[in-house]
Amino acid sequence: MDRDGSNMQYMGGQNNKYLVGQAEKDSKEEWRELAVAELKIQAGVYLLDWKVIDASLLTPRRFRRDHADFLSLCIVYKMAHNLSDIVKNASVDLTPYEDLYKHFHAHPELSLQEESTSQKVAAHLSQLNAYEIHTNIGGYGLAGVLRNGDGKTVLLRADMDALPVKELTGLPYASTVTMRDADGVEKPVMHACGHDMHMTCLLAAAETLANMQHAWSGTLIVLFQPNEERGGGAQAMVDDGLYSKIPVPDYVFGQHVMRMRAGSVGCRPGTIMAAADSLKVTVYGRGGHGSLPHQTVDPALLAAHIVVRLQGIVSREIDPSDLAVVTVGSLQAGQTENIIADRAEIGLDFRTVKLETRQKILSAVQRIVEAECMASGSPKPPVFTPTRRFPPTVNDDQVASQLAASFGQHFQDFDGDTPRTNVSEDFSTLGTCRGIPCCFWFIGGIDAELWDKAVREDNHTDVIPGNHSALFAPVIQPTMRAGVDALCLAALTFLRK
Repeated sequence: MDRDGSNMQYMGGQNNKYLVGQAEKDSKEEWRELAVAELKIQAGVYLLDWKVIDASLLTPRRFRRDHADFLSLCIVYKMAHNLSDIVKNASVDLTPYEDLYKHFHAHPELSLQEESTSQKVAAHLSQLNAYEIHTNIGGYGLAGVLRNGDGKTVLLRADMDALPVKELTGLPYASTVTMRDADGVEKPVMHACGHDMHMTCLLAAAETLANMQHAWSGTLIVLFQPNEERGGGAQAMVDDGLYSKIPVPDYVFGQHVMRMRAGSVGCRPGTIMAAADSLKVTVYGRGGHGSLPHQTVDPALLAAHIVVRLQGIVSREIDPSDLAVVTVGSLQAGQTENIIADRAEIGLDFRTVKLETRQKILSAVQRIVEAECMASGSPKPPVFTPTRRFPPTVNDDQVASQLAASFGQHFQDFDGDTPRTNVSEDFSTLGTCRGIPCCFWFIGGIDAELWDKAVREDNHTDVIPGNHSALFAPVIQPTMRAGVDALCLAALTFLRK
């Protein structure tokens, strides 16, 4: 009997019978409503939940045309049950990893300076006595390789760097670290983006998968990437010959802790994270005494006009149905109240999904800056200096659907169509450089009680501190358990014997 109690009819052969309600309905939306089927395969009956299968892969018309595709999806679904049991039975004690997480959190290091962090990761991998370890790739990047017979090669990735943020969480293991940044300025440092959780989850997954080599076959790579926050770490590892040092993977996977309910997991096919471009714009004036502005060209006023005008790009030049964000994150002009400076620097960041939108925003920024400089009588043309660029993160549709089957059977709170975000990552560079299919997902890190309370109060989840906040503090459990299990499930989905 299906959901609405409609009559069922058999389709298929003697051993494989498909029960389909009102199969003549070709409308995909109608099919979604009916999409619960039972597949009888020899010894058992397995319930096929439509939420787990990408609707684009199957319609009634295709069902009638190609039973084999439907059968393969059902087999994937059946396997997902078994993978979940395998992961549950093989799970390692995470108590030592909770202590390791606290160590990483208390000892953050800025981008391009992750030396101690990298050494700590390498030492832990070495203790597992299972991985060949390759260090100092593209800076402080490293990778562990576990060869376990014939099969596919899967790469699991975590990032290592922290942010120049003064921690205000009040945690007993809060960071008090300061470091000199790329400009030589001493700054407080915090793991305000969850990279400490990413590293810990991957190390725990590395141990779990090493302990269960009887259950899978192939090659596993665990990769720890430096310099994600500045957008250059993945490319630096590739440029340093990453895939000449380790096997070229068949699949690349990664995850990120986000402002979501702890224990939840979210993924989606297609674009999941936007592209990002950052640049520094330097505009020039003519300095002088604050009491004689008529003898100067004030770059602070010039920069202020530019900042205001830039806000009109998205609202007046970009199609409202498109995704785009333009943000001015920094503005610096002068050091003293009564002196008009001779230059100003604007730090600019924008996010896009479409390549043509990116180019349109770049052109608009250049046009606005140059026009305002001309209007202000600037003595020199402006200088545009790109500081970082993140590609969009695009999940392979087929891979995402297979992972959805595995995740959907394991996690009570899984969203296979999680909203796309404007946050950006350089993760996909590890795959796009060789045309390797990638998939990236999110894990929730917000205490369930706090999250549920915010939802009850008119869904004010936006007031909960998120990534890059000085108050960002993922609850250790069940966040870590979800992250470890997700990585193990992803690997086993493609490496299982």
